[in-house]
Amino acid sequence: MKDTYKVGIIGATGMVGQRFITLLHDHPWFKITALAASPRSAGKPYAEAVGGKWAMKAEIPASVKDMVVMDAAADVEKIAAMVDFVFCAVDMKKDEIRALEERYAKAECPVMSNNSAHRHTPDVPMIIPEINPEHTEVIAAQRARLGTKRGFIAVKSNCSIQSYVPALHPLLKYGVEKVLATTYQAISGAGKTFESWPEMVDNLIPYIGGEEEKSELEPLKVWGKVADGKIVDREDISITTQCLRVPVSDGHTAAVFVKFKNKPTVEQIKKDWAEFSGEPQALKLPHAPERFIHYFEEPDRPQARLDRDLEGGMAVSVGRLREDTQYDYKFVGLSHNTLRGAAGGAVLMAELLAAKGFLD
Repeated sequence: MKDTYKVGIIGATGMVGQRFITLLHDHPWFKITALAASPRSAGKPYAEAVGGKWAMKAEIPASVKDMVVMDAAADVEKIAAMVDFVFCAVDMKKDEIRALEERYAKAECPVMSNNSAHRHTPDVPMIIPEINPEHTEVIAAQRARLGTKRGFIAVKSNCSIQSYVPALHPLLKYGVEKVLATTYQAISGAGKTFESWPEMVDNLIPYIGGEEEKSELEPLKVWGKVADGKIVDREDISITTQCLRVPVSDGHTAAVFVKFKNKPTVEQIKKDWAEFSGEPQALKLPHAPERFIHYFEEPDRPQARLDRDLEGGMAVSVGRLREDTQYDYKFVGLSHNTLRGAAGGAVLMAELLAAKGFLD
């Protein structure tokens, strides 16, 4: 592992790209050396390119304000030569994203992707660092397919599943059979604020395109196993979801119902949540929360406004665990969708890959 890694942000002017900038401008390991976006932003200083679209509470860091934005597609080789790896969060068609990310990988530039395009590519790991760090084993097979020595693609999972999959993970040993989850998703997940999306004030939209399919299928890959150079999805758990957009700025909440083969007690579940820890905690990675899962005994918690920023927005909050009349148990989960769910989760994934030597 090196002391410092030079980093590029592809899609730097969007909301997730902005969040990457706020997380990385003073990172102890990673230094931003390249910013890229669409052709209409290319050639402009970052502050000018992002203009009035800057949606973060903190001001644009001085270290990137005057950095000239490059063209994400036209400057692939140039950017790859300037950095050790890139974070990618672009707004393009899926086939275009797949092609762009492979171009960076084939230019021997590892890609930490926040996009969904490669989430179901069998040899691309989709990593929640505390849950499936062993999926990094598939990178060797991906490099063989791409014909690269350093280059590869790793993706983070959909933001919505971060609100319930971490809580279910330490309970898999009891034989999780069925899961029903309804997610209540913040507007920042659509790249919006209340200023840019006034229609969401005093409103709820019971549909988010493609979100339910992602929420039902992606956990099965996260819980899958590496075999013969690909990740094989888990098949013994059934998940059904509904995903709603709600008038909350940040924080995805999930109402979860779960059925087990071997039903644990409430005390066992709470103990498993309190004791659960993963490789990020063992390695003391910069963005790893001290405790991944926090359980609240109060009947009205977790709440988005009160709990989404727990441990820098990187912890998952759980509450209201109780027995159910149709399933075994039900509970409520919450995660910060643009931190743990998006940019922060990708940064933590990069920290894990750096610590394991994949970015050297």
